Amino acid sequence: MEPIRYFNRHTGTLETEQVYGEGFLRWAYGNPLGKIALNAFVKRPIFSKWYGRRMNTPQSAARVAPFIAEYGLDPAEFADAPGSYRSFNEFFFRKLKSEARPIDADEANVVFPADGRHLGFQDAAEIEGVFVKGQKFDLTALLGDAKLAEDYRDGALVLSRLCPVDYHRFHFPVAGIAGETRLIGEPLFSVNPIALRQRLAYLWTNKRTVMKLKTERFGTVICMEIGATCVGTIQQTYTPDQPVAKGEEKGFFGFGGSSTITLFEAGTIRLDADLLESSANQIELYARMGSRMGRFA
Repeated sequence: MEPIRYFNRHTGTLETEQVYGEGFLRWAYGNPLGKIALNAFVKRPIFSKWYGRRMNTPQSAARVAPFIAEYGLDPAEFADAPGSYRSFNEFFFRKLKSEARPIDADEANVVFPADGRHLGFQDAAEIEGVFVKGQKFDLTALLGDAKLAEDYRDGALVLSRLCPVDYHRFHFPVAGIAGETRLIGEPLFSVNPIALRQRLAYLWTNKRTVMKLKTERFGTVICMEIGATCVGTIQQTYTPDQPVAKGEEKGFFGFGGSSTITLFEAGTIRLDADLLESSANQIELYARMGSRMGRFA
């Protein structure tokens, strides 16, 4: 299989992803025996809960230092010292210092809700390829609501994929009034391109959340979080029906890779040129939470 390549906005270079658990992923999604195991056991929530419990044990804290070294993380960004985490999962959903992720202050700009590799499409109904040609979003299945899907079919859509090496807290892309979170789905397939190249529908099969963010300038923005294999939890930390600031924390993912999706009403936002250009070539754009995703149309 081809390596996973993405364009890093912050360095201006095309980079190759260092995939956590790559051997297992390629076996599970590319080998006939692996696919049997995937559908019989790995996709089931009980598998991810079992793995999540392992990452919550005090013994798992021994994994923290080697992980930081292998993936080149910067402890200077962490809100707490690396040796203070009582488990690997506690380290995994660590907080960062506020200065590590500055929030774009321009009120006309929308920011990425999470660190990650992003794909952006100006018109959700016109998406021609996601990871490979021919794969399109099924908005009705994704949202679990045909009327809601119809309202957003001509709007912009941004998929943000978080790797295990990323900062795993997600934030509000713009200020507004945050509604209640609705939960859909149950299975937990991987959201790594190794899996999504095979079947994009894992995104609207997996456990996921839907929340409406009412804003003054951008209409109602749909914020979604999507679980994945070995993600122990999608934890919301905000208070529903209250004002939230752009960049304010919304919640966090437990151990594993995961994704967010942000949907906009038609005509409310113009996504940034580098995001659109990369996405048109099925190449993700790496950008950090708080950096600009697009601007008021």
